[in-house]
Amino acid sequence: MDAKTYATVTDVCARLAGRLEDDTLRSVREDYFGGEPAQAETTLLMSMAYENIGLTTEERDLIASTLDDPDSPDLAAVPTIPEVPPVPYRFTATAPPGAPDPSKADIILSTDAPRHGGHRLRRAWREPLDGAPDLAKWVYVLQTSESANLLGAFSGLSGRLWVVLKEKWPLEVVVEGRLLPPYQAAAVTVAPPIWSL
Repeated sequence: MDAKTYATVTDVCARLAGRLEDDTLRSVREDYFGGEPAQAETTLLMSMAYENIGLTTEERDLIASTLDDPDSPDLAAVPTIPEVPPVPYRFTATAPPGAPDPSKADIILSTDAPRHGGHRLRRAWREPLDGAPDLAKWVYVLQTSESANLLGAFSGLSGRLWVVLKEKWPLEVVVEGRLLPPYQAAAVTVAPPIWSL
């Protein structure tokens, strides 16, 4: 996969955060990073078609530009929508009583973040609204340098969180200072930094 295609699939994954189920998006990101683009494409397109999750014309064009067959029937099976839907979650800086304690995850992620070009780690509590594909949980946002490998940072840090704590809390990796898609922007707006360089 060339650099332009890799950047495009990274962008597409970021745009679809909050619309796809966390586990599905995690699998797609890990497959792209792991050099399995055909597996990532199949998971992405079949999940979107099955769950009736639409793509805007711009998003469809981005995905088509990464496919061996831009006229793929799998892509054609995904509905088209006129605009990006509202984020189906509400983010808050603090969690309700009884929420899982994130302190161990904070330590693991903040310890490893510098190895992945991290500048700042934020954490927010995510509450689902009508139509959200997942439940309430902690969400992390790692803000990185321009040169960071976003999918690599995602895979490395998510994998570490799973191996050490058996947690699959969502992690979004974004370039600090860059315009963000709606999901990541909503999280960053309220998420306090828990670590920074």
